[in-house]
Amino acid sequence: MDIESGSADQIDIIYEDEYLVAINKEAGLLVHRSWLDKGETRFAMQLTRDAVGCHVFPVHRLDRPTSGVLLFAKSSAVARSLTEAFTEHKVNKQYLAVVRGFMPEQGTIDYALSFQPDAIADKFANLDKPAQEAVTHWQRLAQVELPFAVSKKHDTTRYSLMRLTPVTGRKHQLRRHMRHVFHHIVGDTSHGDGRHNRFFRTQYGCTRMLLHAQTLALSHPVTGVPLLLTAGLDDQWLRIMAEFSWIESV
Repeated sequence: MDIESGSADQIDIIYEDEYLVAINKEAGLLVHRSWLDKGETRFAMQLTRDAVGCHVFPVHRLDRPTSGVLLFAKSSAVARSLTEAFTEHKVNKQYLAVVRGFMPEQGTIDYALSFQPDAIADKFANLDKPAQEAVTHWQRLAQVELPFAVSKKHDTTRYSLMRLTPVTGRKHQLRRHMRHVFHHIVGDTSHGDGRHNRFFRTQYGCTRMLLHAQTLALSHPVTGVPLLLTAGLDDQWLRIMAEFSWIESV
């Protein structure tokens, strides 16, 4: 079953039943409250709870600057089942990303990542953990060469539209893997390339990281019915896609 996005109040709900609710999280929205961001007043978890009228339980993460499919359970039992499915790699996640340079048509990054603790969830974790296995598959969907010298070494600059499929779920995995292969995600202020970030801001008015959790495929934890949850692109993404004639590529 393929569910396209709708809307409800302040949050974009793309699927809901008595057990689950999935939203299209906007870029910049925190999943839940954090003492690290005391000034924030909007959170995906609270907005979703208010929209559906019951408590919801997060079962996976999306980085604050990443948009796209975010799934919640409506009970702790369903949350445990979904968490197990994510842990056992039974959920397929596909992301869209714009990266610097031309990447090959397809491939796999198998590069272990050092443990990056969460300030709250991992407060008492062992910080001496060995690097964790991390695997990402990629497929290039489109590419473009622009007549702008973002780097002093080249008269033009190149970008690729990628479909990224993480097999594992390490913190900032896609952002760190793209940096590892020198194809930084555009707009990533932590693991990206500042020159390309500035270029997209000034040339295209793009103020966000171009990483979007487009689809989430899984078996329903209660009914077993296959679900394909799809999140649409926001205005900044669509503007870039139109500018580069990439609309038909996804």
